[in-house]
Amino acid sequence: MIGAGQAGLSGAYYLRHAGLEPGRDFVVVDHNTGPGGAWRHRWDSLTTETVNGVHALPGMPWAAPERPAPVNSAVPAYFAAYEREFDLRVHRPVSVRRVREGAGGRLLVETTAGSWSARGLINATGTWERPFWPHFPGRASFLGRQLHTADFAGGAEFAGQRVVVVGGGASAVDMLLELVGVASSITWLTRRPLNLVTGPFTPELGRASVAVVADRVRRGEQPGSVVSATGLYLPPELSRALDDGRIVLDRVFDRVTPEGVAWYDGRFVAADTLLWATGFRPSVAHLGPLNLRESGGGIRVDGTRAVADPRLHLIGYGPTASTIGANRAGRSAVRQLEDRLGGFRAADAAPLAG
Repeated sequence: MIGAGQAGLSGAYYLRHAGLEPGRDFVVVDHNTGPGGAWRHRWDSLTTETVNGVHALPGMPWAAPERPAPVNSAVPAYFAAYEREFDLRVHRPVSVRRVREGAGGRLLVETTAGSWSARGLINATGTWERPFWPHFPGRASFLGRQLHTADFAGGAEFAGQRVVVVGGGASAVDMLLELVGVASSITWLTRRPLNLVTGPFTPELGRASVAVVADRVRRGEQPGSVVSATGLYLPPELSRALDDGRIVLDRVFDRVTPEGVAWYDGRFVAADTLLWATGFRPSVAHLGPLNLRESGGGIRVDGTRAVADPRLHLIGYGPTASTIGANRAGRSAVRQLEDRLGGFRAADAAPLAG
């Protein structure tokens, strides 16, 4: 198992539930220095009250703190308790250098902590470590500060600044809420018109959205953003800020200049900071030696199984990237892997000497 975020811990739980012993029959490695997955990297002012939602891991309820607490401490504490409760013995910090063909039909997983030979592999590396920075002419010439969602630490440091936010997803919404009333001016720029959700996010809408992303990965395309399938909900505070002009919404610029952003029609917006809420890409470079990528740029996946190599399952990828989807994917991957292997047995993941 590579990764110990929501998806990875879910998969590890179901491996335990199938009767496997951590450290003997399976191994979980994680790049982070401690529990929490991507949650541990969110900004302090994103709390359990304001965050989009924290979903319970299988077998252990999530109990939100009585008072709002930063998710970057509350969720890692929950994940740490979960690892202890089910004795998952996560190895960290461990980076996976590459996964390649090994001996006897096994996969060879090479890491900074040694190598393992495995009959099957569940990859749950998520996207946080691969922020996407789009190319725009002149971006390197900008004299102000440029940050990605992955670098954002809260709105307070932008007090009195002219800020341009680029991107039309949930991360942009979170950052804009932090900036209202703090920045001197806020310009929000998106590539295409916002696909707004006006009503509640129903189970039917959720299933339809998952189906869209699942179809992409079945064709071997990049999964794409969740918002492109689900639509975007604007909190009332953000809607009011757009209505009264505290936030100016427009289409994305054509080029970056040293002092701001510009359009070919002559328009210009001065900026002190560019915030790139332009999403993330799946962190799967270590799987490169297996030659899984399709012409569409993605890994073709059927459910959780990599079509090009059925020994490999990807969870937290594409339609299983949500917290709820990650739990279901962990269970599905373990069941499918067990079926393919004809049952689990001891030493399905064996360390190699040297």
